[in-house]
Amino acid sequence: MQRYCKNCIMPDTKPDLQFDEEGICSACRYIEKRQQVDWQQREVELMTILEQTCKRSNSAWDCVIPSSGGKDSTYQTLKALELGLRPLVVTSRTCDLTELGRKNIDALRQNGIDLIEVAPDPVIRRKLNRIGLEQVGDISWPEHLAMFTIPIRIAVQFNIPVILWGENSQNEYGGPDVASNSQMLNRRWLEEFGGLNGMRVTDVIGKSGITERDLDLYTYPDDETLVRVGITSLFLGHFFPWDGYHNALVAQAHGFNTYSTVVEGSIVNYENLDNHQNGIHDYFKFLKYGFSRTTDLACLHIRRSRLTRQQGMVLARKHDGEFPWQHLGKSLVDIIAPLDLSIDQFIEICDNFTNRKLFRTNKKGELIKDSNGSLTKLKYDNDE
Repeated sequence: MQRYCKNCIMPDTKPDLQFDEEGICSACRYIEKRQQVDWQQREVELMTILEQTCKRSNSAWDCVIPSSGGKDSTYQTLKALELGLRPLVVTSRTCDLTELGRKNIDALRQNGIDLIEVAPDPVIRRKLNRIGLEQVGDISWPEHLAMFTIPIRIAVQFNIPVILWGENSQNEYGGPDVASNSQMLNRRWLEEFGGLNGMRVTDVIGKSGITERDLDLYTYPDDETLVRVGITSLFLGHFFPWDGYHNALVAQAHGFNTYSTVVEGSIVNYENLDNHQNGIHDYFKFLKYGFSRTTDLACLHIRRSRLTRQQGMVLARKHDGEFPWQHLGKSLVDIIAPLDLSIDQFIEICDNFTNRKLFRTNKKGELIKDSNGSLTKLKYDNDE
């Protein structure tokens, strides 16, 4: 049975989350510790690293900014320009790019930057989508891998010494102390926390006719290559106080477009705008762990005193776990059609990944669903 943080509403079923003796989760504790950080000194540290690193490079660009055109990577790009850097923005195209996602990629370029967009083979991508969904319950598994590997491969290709990532998710959302305090993203961090769900790129070779050559863009460069080029991968969130809402406001002031209404399964209109598959990805998190995007967002705002815990709980009950019949104007039927999946097959995969300990079932152990196909959690808070 789930146990919930006494400060926010995050359950202990979240992978890597830790609770202390007072029942407070590690993510809340990390946010508290940020108040003690000397951010001016952190910026000095960053500038020292950049100065030392960029000096040994003859590249036309100082850094790579991985970007889907979203609020955070738009902010990262603007911050790099503010620091006097010449960034090369690298976009790994999402699995099912939305019209608004396209607009935001184009809008980002208007801020005076060079941008390279890499669109992997769609036939291989669709095969990987289905493998990811069936094997680890993540339809966007190849996207979550490529968003890390493609920017690094471009940095190697052009001898660009620095990659500036956004937040360290293990610090923002709670994870092991060593990982949460890291300022650098490396191969070990990617394999453990990069959303691969335990499936490595080598595991898919031979499935659906996929060859090693097909996976070149999804393969992290070897250590010898990284050392030769001298790649330094940094979390910008280690050096500046990270806040997604703040980033969204800054991004909107520089051309970033938001959705007209709150995104399905969410409580905001400025996030998850670039991929029609995002609703499926978030729904599977709910099936596996009993929380989803609304809980994530509510917790971020609770930790920054923009929501009360009770308000966050009400929102989670209302929006988490909605069956993803559509996302950003595209129906579930159309989203899964390229994967040669029917609705019945999709629902069967959903049921296979559902943690039945967290949801209502009948006497036969069958999941109880409402008329919309959604499940009901057994517990939303500690006192239930």
